[in-house]
Amino acid sequence: MNSVLVIIDSIEQWEPYYKTQSITTALDYLQSENPDQHSHLIINLCNNLSYHSEGYYCSLLAQARKHKVIPSIDTLNMLEADIPAKLESSLVRHCKCNGELPTNPINGLLQLDIYFGTCEDPRFEKLARTIFDRYPAPLLRAEFSANQHSHLCSLRTLNLEELTDHQQDLFANALDAFNKKVWREPRSKKPARYDLAIFHDPEEQFPPSNRAALNLFINEAKKMNINAELITERESSRLMEFDALFIRQTTAVNHVTYRLAQSAQHADMVVIDDPSSIIRCTNKVFLKELLDRFGVPAPRSCLLFRTNSLNYQGVANQLGQTMVLKIPDGSFSVGVSKVECEHEFNTMLDTLFTRSSIILAQEFLPTEFDWRIGVLNGEPIFACKYYMARGHWQIYHHKAGCSTRSGRVMTVPVHEAPRNVIRLASKVAGAIGKGLYGVDIKTVKSTAVVIEVNDNPSIDHTIEDKILGNELYRIILREFVRRLNAKRRG
Repeated sequence: MNSVLVIIDSIEQWEPYYKTQSITTALDYLQSENPDQHSHLIINLCNNLSYHSEGYYCSLLAQARKHKVIPSIDTLNMLEADIPAKLESSLVRHCKCNGELPTNPINGLLQLDIYFGTCEDPRFEKLARTIFDRYPAPLLRAEFSANQHSHLCSLRTLNLEELTDHQQDLFANALDAFNKKVWREPRSKKPARYDLAIFHDPEEQFPPSNRAALNLFINEAKKMNINAELITERESSRLMEFDALFIRQTTAVNHVTYRLAQSAQHADMVVIDDPSSIIRCTNKVFLKELLDRFGVPAPRSCLLFRTNSLNYQGVANQLGQTMVLKIPDGSFSVGVSKVECEHEFNTMLDTLFTRSSIILAQEFLPTEFDWRIGVLNGEPIFACKYYMARGHWQIYHHKAGCSTRSGRVMTVPVHEAPRNVIRLASKVAGAIGKGLYGVDIKTVKSTAVVIEVNDNPSIDHTIEDKILGNELYRIILREFVRRLNAKRRG
């Protein structure tokens, strides 16, 4: 369990705030001869964090001492470098503030001050959290063009001496929310070995784990002396309170899940799904190239480009008259369509090319069910048969104006699944990484072919855990402990 240490230039800087034993000066921290190697979360509030400053070396030595530190050296280096000139389009609407943000009287730019990923005006909280996720630092000032609100002109750290009385209150409240351990008395009971954040979205339509499964993760973790806690996007600024991150929300690259995985990895946390796995699994174009390179059996496929697309007959000559068209980042059968003629082909391409410049076309391989093999660090841990929705060719049947239907699921012991399916699942998971994967495989005339690999496979109570029960949750939690222990020894 992490204890918190706040580093400042001088003790006098802390006079506006509550007294705490969690404060030290930069000089004392740098000169410490026997720092605790594992317990601290360092919050570096030094005024000067530029290269070669004492503040810079506090973050540098914190990482060398295996402390988690905010801001990290990576963050400081990114802030020193040129920042992106444009925010992503998904954030532009959060910047169109029509003068609602305060204006810096010196340069006339719109100004947003960020305190541990929060800000004073709740209308800009998502923007503040997004900037904090990319540049995790306790105090940040972002400035935007008054004429072009999506243009991020500057981003820098603030220091305590720049804060007004009102801002000091905002900072203190944000610090308290960021890590309440700063203010709490030590609890008398034995602290947990590790803190695990389980990231989820309670509003998600098709979550990777249902609520019962999430509760089982928490309950089994408690038995293993792990403090597991559910967090959402609104609480993502608390990430560095934890030792490890388990993502239980559907992932995507241009998404909070990927940014959070990156932040956790930069903080030297154990994270599942790791950023590389998210990139490799969530984009079907990337996955196709990876499977081709490793010689993994897969349906025949080709790429279609918006600027130079093949005609229907040219694709049909390669894949057959009936084929499946997929956007690269679809999930749960969304963005996947079957076409059987030239008219359907052209109509669907017109639709899909509005969402992606590249479309994956695959041969159509009808089967009664797909195998889903769960693989963790190269070892298969569960096996399921996912049947197609009744009267449909996919597992999920999304019908306009109607609720989504799905096929039944049959969970079987891993040793009863076909050996060629298990071997193929282990092989392709090894090509992706050492995370938790769900490998979807069809068997066509006794031949196993990989359809896709999911980086955060479904683990639902009464379904994937039907054979192993609570042991399935303990297997996953033990992998977190194994990795955390390895980091501690290292």
